[in-house]
Amino acid sequence: MATVGASRVVTPAGVLQDVDVTMADGVITAVRPATSTCPDRVLAPGFVDLQVNGVDDVDVTDAAGSDWERLDALLLAQGVTTWCPTLVTAPLPTYGHALARIDAAARRRAERRPAIAGAHLEGPFLGGAPGAHPEEHLVPVDLAWLAELPDVVAVMTLAPELPGACEAITMLRDRGVLVALGHSTATWDEVRVATDAGARLVTHLFNGMAPFHHREPGLAGAALSDPRLATSLIADLVHVHPAALQLAFAAKGDATVLVTDAVAWNRAAHAGRAIELGSDGTPRLADGTLAGSALTMDAAVRNVVDHAAVPIGQAITAASTTPAGLLGLPDRGTIEPGRRADLVALTPSLEVEAVWVGGDLAHG
Repeated sequence: MATVGASRVVTPAGVLQDVDVTMADGVITAVRPATSTCPDRVLAPGFVDLQVNGVDDVDVTDAAGSDWERLDALLLAQGVTTWCPTLVTAPLPTYGHALARIDAAARRRAERRPAIAGAHLEGPFLGGAPGAHPEEHLVPVDLAWLAELPDVVAVMTLAPELPGACEAITMLRDRGVLVALGHSTATWDEVRVATDAGARLVTHLFNGMAPFHHREPGLAGAALSDPRLATSLIADLVHVHPAALQLAFAAKGDATVLVTDAVAWNRAAHAGRAIELGSDGTPRLADGTLAGSALTMDAAVRNVVDHAAVPIGQAITAASTTPAGLLGLPDRGTIEPGRRADLVALTPSLEVEAVWVGGDLAHG
C-alpha cells in the first residue's frame, strides 16, 4: 500500500484541497482528507493521448525493439499513462506490418510503462482537407479491407463525405472501434448522417477541415453544436489560437479532448515527406503546411489553463477522463476508489513531477 498527497487533487467531485490518495494492488483504494501537510502540487489522473505519431526521433510507423522503451520514457515524462500509436495515410498493403508491431508492443508487460490502448488509423480514407497526408495514398473507402483489420485498431479517422463512409462507420462501430471524423470538407448534413451512423469524435477541431462559416457550418459547426460528438484539440497555440481553444471548451465542455498529434519531429521526414521545425517550433512540410506537432500533453494542459482561461479541472478532464471514456476504458481517467492507480503529479506551474502506473512510481 502507498499513499500520495497533494495540495490539490482533481477528482470527479471537483478539485479537492489537501488530500491523500491511497493505492494498493494497482488500484486506488481511498481518497480522503490528508492527515498532515501536503506537498504543493496538483495530482491528476494519468493523461490519455489518442493521437501520437511519434516523439522526438521515434516514429511509430517503424518503431521496433528498444524504440518502444524510448517511447515509454518520453511519454511518461509528459504524464501520459495510456496512448494510441497513430498511423497516417500510407499504401493499404503497408499497414499490416506496422499494426503487427504495435500489437506486439501493446502485449508487453505493462508494469511501469504507459499502456497502449490500441492503434489510431488517421487515414487513408480522407477527404478534401488532407493537410500533410500524402494525397497519392488517399483511397476510396474499402469495406473489405476494413473487415480484415486486426483487433489492435482502436480509433479510425475518416472523412464522412466519402462514398461508403456511413457503411464503414457502422462496421467499425459494431467492432468497438472509436470512429472519428477529420481531414474533411463535408457539409453539415453529411456530418449529421455520419454521426447518426455512429461517429463520436472529431479529429483536431479546426485543423484539417473547412473553416467555420455561419451559412455553411460544415464539420467545424457540427462538431461544436452536436452533443454526440467529442472534439479533440491540438493546444500548442499554433494549430489553434487561444481564443478558438476557449471557444471550443465553452461550447463542448467535458466533450473536449486534448491530443498532441506529436510526430517524430527530430527526424527528417514524416509520412515519407521532408519536415523541419519552423520558427514557431512546429513541424512543417517544405511548403509550410503543418505536419503534426512537437507538443507534449503536460504543455497542452498548461497552454489551455494559462492562455485560454480553462479551469484546471476541465483541462485535466480533457487530458484524461474524456479520452479514457471514448476508448471504453472505465477503469482509468479519474481519481476515485476502484480506478487504476495511474496518476501524474504536477508542480504548481503544471510541470510533470512524478508519474505512477498501476500504483508503481514510473517517472520522477
